[in-house]
Amino acid sequence: MLVKVFANLRQICGGVTVKVQPDGDRVIDVLDKMIVMFPELKNEIFTAEKELLPFVHVYVNGRNIIHLDNLQTKVEETDQFALFPPVAGG
Repeated sequence: MLVKVFANLRQICGGVTVKVQPDGDRVIDVLDKMIVMFPELKNEIFTAEKELLPFVHVYVNGRNIIHLDNLQTKVEETDQFALFPPVAGG
């Protein structure tokens, strides 16, 4: 699955997109695999309780996962997956 990353996450992940082979079919599985690949990512997206930090957003096929099943949202290899960190500015 290709994951599109934005802002400072591009520096951590080394580019605009990351090829991820998750060990499951949920958003949390994709994010867990990304943390294995890029350990620095963990503190940028998760709380200590392993919930998304405020203002971190994940979109699957253009829909924010908070309107779906949150981290338990099912994903497929062909889905468009986007990860946005908190961003400030104007």
